[in-house]
Amino acid sequence: MTNFYSLPTARLENDHLTLDYLTDRGPRIVRLIPRRLGQNLLAETPEAQLSSPYGPMRLWGGHRLWHAPETAVRTYIPDDGGLTVEPLPDAPLGQGVALSYHEPHTGIRKELRVRLTPDAARIELVHRLTNVGLWSVELAAWAITQLKIGGTAILPTPATADAEGLLPNRMIALWPYSRWDDPRLRLAEAAIEVDARPIAQPFKIGYMNHAGWLAYHYEGVVFRKRWTPQPERPHVDYGCNAEVYTNNKHVELETLGPLVRLGVGEMVEHVEVWEVEETQ
Repeated sequence: MTNFYSLPTARLENDHLTLDYLTDRGPRIVRLIPRRLGQNLLAETPEAQLSSPYGPMRLWGGHRLWHAPETAVRTYIPDDGGLTVEPLPDAPLGQGVALSYHEPHTGIRKELRVRLTPDAARIELVHRLTNVGLWSVELAAWAITQLKIGGTAILPTPATADAEGLLPNRMIALWPYSRWDDPRLRLAEAAIEVDARPIAQPFKIGYMNHAGWLAYHYEGVVFRKRWTPQPERPHVDYGCNAEVYTNNKHVELETLGPLVRLGVGEMVEHVEVWEVEETQ
């Protein structure tokens, strides 16, 4: 056992990566340490919290599972206890874990199944939301990874077009606090880039990502999240399946599954694959 700001954690590791997760709250991954980088790539924000009708919701940092659309009454649910931790039965010993938490105020059970590839800098994360309440719920799985500032987020924008090239093929969503002239934002033909600088004014951008990946370049390391886009299905936030948020403390790479209506007892999955590569 290890700890994270006095919170108990447990560890998955191989020759390439060390991953720590909280064992009494969450589900939340709090450390991702590439072996040669030698430091936590994830943001550590033990002081950060959000106000909710149920009391303060502590963020802590790292990777978490939410469900969209975002609103304080359904999103900012305190998760300070009640976590269930079980090894993945089909993973090698010490290479996989299932973390689950039942939100009492929403009737949604969150589950994060983490599987570390034994011989590579690669992790599979299966995010599950199950309706264990009394009525159907409309939601979208929302996987959020907080990373430390100092790098650059890369949002690929591959150009696709209809047969005649007459219809729009790209969309950008901005949040009320975002500014078009934010110095962290760079728009280019191949990708949108967001520099994670220590600027207090928050900035968030979202879009429909057809490439199926987002990346963050930090000190000679590239962290990449892959998933399977489903652009033909409805999505929240004006049709976004990928979003990036940043402030002076951290930057978030966020992916979202389609908007679905879960009946009682039904479950939806959203799968990410993380890869870490060295660039020098």
